[in-house]
Amino acid sequence: MSKFVIECPHCGSYAEGKTGFLARKKIDCACGYTIDVRTDKMTTRTCPHCGNTAIYDQTKGTDAMCPVCHQQLVTQESLSALTEFTCPSCSCKLSADKNAKEYTCPLCDTVIDVQQQIAANNAKSGGMPSVIECKMDNTVFVKRHPIDNFVTGSKLIVHESQEAVFFKDGAALDTFGSGGHVLTTDRLPLLNEVAPLPFSNGDPFRTEIYFVNKTEQKEIKWGTPDKIGVQEPKYKMYIDVGAFGTFNMVVKDARRFLIKNIGTIDEFKQKDIVGDEDFSTSSAAGQFKDLILNKIVDVLANTIEEQQLDIFLLDKQKDKLAAAIRDVINIQLEDYGLFMPQFYIRKISLPEDDPNFKRMREKLAAQSLNALEAETAETERAQQITRATTAADVDFIKAQNEARKKLLMEQTLAAGEQAHGEAEANVMKAKGMTYQDETARQVGLAAMQNGITGNGSGGGVSGGIGDIASLGVTLGTMGGIMNMTRDALNPIMNTASSIGGGVAEGVQRTVALDSWNCSCGEQNITSKCCPECGAKRPAPPQSWDCSCGCKNITSKFCPDCGTKKPEPPAAWDCPTCGYKGITSKFCPDCGAKKPDSTTP
Repeated sequence: MSKFVIECPHCGSYAEGKTGFLARKKIDCACGYTIDVRTDKMTTRTCPHCGNTAIYDQTKGTDAMCPVCHQQLVTQESLSALTEFTCPSCSCKLSADKNAKEYTCPLCDTVIDVQQQIAANNAKSGGMPSVIECKMDNTVFVKRHPIDNFVTGSKLIVHESQEAVFFKDGAALDTFGSGGHVLTTDRLPLLNEVAPLPFSNGDPFRTEIYFVNKTEQKEIKWGTPDKIGVQEPKYKMYIDVGAFGTFNMVVKDARRFLIKNIGTIDEFKQKDIVGDEDFSTSSAAGQFKDLILNKIVDVLANTIEEQQLDIFLLDKQKDKLAAAIRDVINIQLEDYGLFMPQFYIRKISLPEDDPNFKRMREKLAAQSLNALEAETAETERAQQITRATTAADVDFIKAQNEARKKLLMEQTLAAGEQAHGEAEANVMKAKGMTYQDETARQVGLAAMQNGITGNGSGGGVSGGIGDIASLGVTLGTMGGIMNMTRDALNPIMNTASSIGGGVAEGVQRTVALDSWNCSCGEQNITSKCCPECGAKRPAPPQSWDCSCGCKNITSKFCPDCGTKKPEPPAAWDCPTCGYKGITSKFCPDCGAKKPDSTTP
């Protein structure tokens, strides 16, 4: 069984294999690729003698021959000329010729300085790393690199959201952000001022490097270790209140944070902010724990008392309280280079087992129930008023519509009568007569035909006037006609006066009517019809008074309160004297009492 070196087809590095029946057929490369000797053993190589590229079997080792010059393709010298190193970007193991200047990583395409890697390997063999980096999770704020001896030319790798700070004799010096940095004298000016650095790559120097995680650390738990005494604003009782929650923290100023805590920590984690069960009270951790919890207690108690917050409604005020606590804590954390972007109160616990607290809760619950019932009753009353108002509005609108309808009908009838009167007036005008002439003519004819001079039935003046009245001319109308057409009726009145002793004078004394004005313009009319257009005298409106104080109402509903016009009392006939149409309780003629409708 003999040994051979086989090249990994994935990363280009070399692995050792063996030949023979029991030899392994698969070899695990450092890059993670599994080399299958049976399929990956064939490769190409440049012949060191003739310069031709030849395909050969790697399992033959030094027995592999160039097919052109028939010389050895792989010699012991060529194998000893290889150097092994690690890719600074992807950390895979690689091999290259010791005399090469650059080598490109087959995994990440990083161009590697081979000579620098050789120097770094030499330094590493003495305990000094050539690649400086620190990997930490999001529970770590700060971590000190375990080695403090480095060499110039080493590569500093600072991952995303990290910051590397160099310290010398407790003083913060050079700072590097994320990325790859080759440590040279010009890249470390502050450190070079304190302790002059050597000029050649691979020369050692001593310093401390701290890696700061600037990622926002989330879900850091907090809780009040003891109950907080808070004065209840309404009843002035002191109540023990507890609270717990979480907050987020981030390093805002890495140099300030390290200056405040350098020399006391090699690693600073989330648990070192407020501690946990295994927490050992170092100076920094104890300081942050006391700082945060003291501010939580002070702000929580003061805010509840100053703003008169209801103890039983504190859960609704959690965001307000959390914002106030966060702002106060951030003022203190600024001196340490820290910042609290979020602060959450998950729960505020009340003393449910305290009997005084229970009685106060029951009393407040009863008050709330009474207030709710009163509010419900008030709402119901408001709804009833609204419904009553709506019904009254509907009735009022209906009454208005009825009144408008009646008024329109009356106006239509009046317009018809007016049009009829105007038509008759136009006919008389066409005949060359006035309304007075026509009226006098009709009265004269009736008097002549019915014997107003005493020739008619009944005899005398009264008989004549009665005959005239039978024509449809009433005393009021006849009086108006006589006043308006005295000249036309003089012959008739003279005859009647000579027979009946002055009928016209008696008629005028009998007719004493109020005057009215017609829509056609005629005024001071005392007759039932307009002497100009023949329009009928309008009936006087029947007014009534409402109980709300409004008087002389002519509509069916009160315009102020909407009350409907009361129905007129039922009329009755007197059974004693026969008087009809009585609306009072007693007969105005004989004084008999209105009979009871329930009497059989």
